[in-house]
Amino acid sequence: MNKVTTYIRESYKELLEKVSWPTWTQLQQSTVIVLVATLVITAIVWLLDIVAQSGLKFIYSVIN
Repeated sequence: MNKVTTYIRESYKELLEKVSWPTWTQLQQSTVIVLVATLVITAIVWLLDIVAQSGLKFIYSVIN
């Protein structure tokens, strides 16, 4: 049990003293970047889905 307590204490100390946390502005900028990237990737996947759907409809119409 002593090892677990030591681990928790050292982890807590490391989080307070050794980790460099982002500022509020940096956090907001990172959030905006992630949201924009998510929207762009979502739009690309949506377009690829539309193209694949249209291609499959065309193939099925030629077969039938």
